[in-house]
Amino acid sequence: MSAYDAIARVYDPWSASVVEDVPFYVEEAVRSGGPVLELGVGTGRIAVPVAAAGIEVVGVDLSAGMLEVARERASLAGVELDLRRGDLRDPPVAGEFPLVVCPFRSLLHMETDADRRLALRAVSHRLAKGHGRFVFDVFTPAADDIAETHGRWLEREPGIWERADWDERTRTLILRLRSADGESEMSLAWLSVTEWKELLRAEGFVVDALYGWFDRSPWRGGEDSVWVCHHSRHG
Repeated sequence: MSAYDAIARVYDPWSASVVEDVPFYVEEAVRSGGPVLELGVGTGRIAVPVAAAGIEVVGVDLSAGMLEVARERASLAGVELDLRRGDLRDPPVAGEFPLVVCPFRSLLHMETDADRRLALRAVSHRLAKGHGRFVFDVFTPAADDIAETHGRWLEREPGIWERADWDERTRTLILRLRSADGESEMSLAWLSVTEWKELLRAEGFVVDALYGWFDRSPWRGGEDSVWVCHHSRHG
């Protein structure tokens, strides 16, 4: 069972306002020519628009409930997605891809260095040699964000409440979500940008671009970071 199974039908209304990353990932997908491997595909929030742009998508997610919603979204949009249930650390996918993406901070579900390394190695093994790119986004919370949200139930969308419990010592977040249609909690762990750079380098990745937002503005120390990488083995 995934923590997302209980909120699969709530997820899209909960994240309805998160749209700024969609054009960015669609642009990256079109630029790659496809096919695209999306790790943490969820309900297809990114994958469906990518497929609508004419790019083949293979999507992996641990939550059967989220994948069910993704299939419905794809059907409604008149596109096809190759959806597979599996873990980011060992995705059930063979072959190589010119683009692997992990949007919407999904890598933060890898809570230990060992898990992060397994996920990065899974990516490197599936990148096309010579031109494969890995694109993902993560966040590092600011002190004021932690202070404003810690331990408080906040109405994110009408009828959908979330609570963030931050542990700055362990740098982990317990995020709780509840609505009339379901409730769940999930755990995330964050790193600094410096630590991400070191981890990527240790796993053989080269950072081609580091953005502070999806408009491709350079990262200047903000909470969000958007990464474009290639693997040194693949050129």
